[in-house]
Amino acid sequence: MKLFQQLLLAPTALGLIAPFAATAAEVNIKDVAGYAKKPAKQVRAITRTARFSDVAPGDWAYTALTNLSKTHGCVDSSYSQTLNKGQSLTRYEAAALINACLRNGVDSANGETSRLTKEFAPELAVVRGKSRGTNTIPTAFNAGQFSGSTKVTGKTVFHTGYVVDDSDGTTTDATTHTYVATANVYSSFTGRDQLYTRIKTGNMTGPFESTTYGTHLSDANKNGNTVKVDKIWYQFPVKDDLFGGDVKAWVGPLIENYYMLASSPAIYRPVTKQFALGGNGFTYGSSTSPGAGFAWIQNTESRSDARWAFSSNYAASGGDSASKGLFTNEVDGKWLSKLEYGSPRWQVSIAGARHTCAQNSSGTTSCKNWPSYYSTSKALDLHGNSTSYALRSYWKPEETGFVPSVTLGYEWSNIDNQAHSDGTNYTDATPTETNSWMAGFMWKDAFIDDNLLGLAFGAPHRATKIQRGHRDRAGDAFAWELYYDHKLNDSMSITPAVFGANDRGDGTAGANDLFGGLISTKFKF
Repeated sequence: MKLFQQLLLAPTALGLIAPFAATAAEVNIKDVAGYAKKPAKQVRAITRTARFSDVAPGDWAYTALTNLSKTHGCVDSSYSQTLNKGQSLTRYEAAALINACLRNGVDSANGETSRLTKEFAPELAVVRGKSRGTNTIPTAFNAGQFSGSTKVTGKTVFHTGYVVDDSDGTTTDATTHTYVATANVYSSFTGRDQLYTRIKTGNMTGPFESTTYGTHLSDANKNGNTVKVDKIWYQFPVKDDLFGGDVKAWVGPLIENYYMLASSPAIYRPVTKQFALGGNGFTYGSSTSPGAGFAWIQNTESRSDARWAFSSNYAASGGDSASKGLFTNEVDGKWLSKLEYGSPRWQVSIAGARHTCAQNSSGTTSCKNWPSYYSTSKALDLHGNSTSYALRSYWKPEETGFVPSVTLGYEWSNIDNQAHSDGTNYTDATPTETNSWMAGFMWKDAFIDDNLLGLAFGAPHRATKIQRGHRDRAGDAFAWELYYDHKLNDSMSITPAVFGANDRGDGTAGANDLFGGLISTKFKF
């Protein structure tokens, strides 16, 4: 191992096995004394609200809104239901609820109500203007706003790391230093809808953006320093209280299937993208494409109550091409549906996906590798449509401590009878069945409050049945990662991580066993 890589690995290892020392910085003693008198949750709530974030459980505004709604019985459509479910509200949803309470006769001079009306004054101006059919625009905006109905958040990440494998020069083990920069633009036109646009750039190359051996990072980007819009969609309510639940929908030219779900099937936060969504394989593996979908979410009395939800969506890789189009045989299509049951602390779900391969005018079939982040090479040797199923579950303790939150995933797929363009079946060694599994654990407040320790491991998709009795030489593939997210403040964090794999790829000698080290520095604004 090169000297610089040893130096890089040393702080990574130290960060994973011991808490960080307190960060030295210039301190205003008077300010610190003032914050010391406040409860920790209140301090975090104030800093979050100041940055114009959504109103989340634990924020003073969220608690005040809940009390206001319950005490005075004021309701504004699904927003009261959102409060009962313990889900975050946008500032415009919060303003709509405050406005409903004021219309219901609540005294605006009341201490808590007065504080809310002052905090959400710009959003209230917009909500009141829209409710009267006018175009009221507030004269002052919070930080991060372009207008009264648009906000922007951002994130920049520096990655320094390397990957070594058992190849003979097939890949490099050089240490690289790269970046990814993201801007998220949120716009609302009714207070209940959202137009989302993600603008992203980066200069990542090599193993950290490659999907071959599972080393692709969760926030990897290889735009070559070119700024691009890489996600854009519109989300809106469809029907309230339909069969005891609310329905919402998504549609957009740049969206992925898993964004169109009632909720995520997993709570584990991965460093490498292979461990996203409880195992980023056949079922949940997606590609940015034109798509649309809907979700039905059951209404409940309390946010802690378990509830049912169902989601279904479609995306077409190539659907933006005039020579292919949506819902045709010439695009790679993916239908994904998910049925879930659970509360904010736990969930069990089953999902199914149908993948259709593209056929050009000459009859040649090409199949998109949807599970490329979490798969062996043989499992990606696809020549026909496939159906996959995923079981997911997660649980998190009521209090942080020794017991971690847990995410578990298992899935399997069946690949249809494969055929050449002339209609004759493939007789070579192509897979017909695959499966995978994954387990992820997170310890919140590990060693230090607000820090996070994460561990994940599992077996990527491998071919369990191959035509003509062949076997997947990477059938014993195994992957893992370990990281420690150290939060310097609400806007900065440093995450050292190590990860590795055995028998990834095609299972032959060379590049199938690997080890990597990484330090990521994240800035949020």
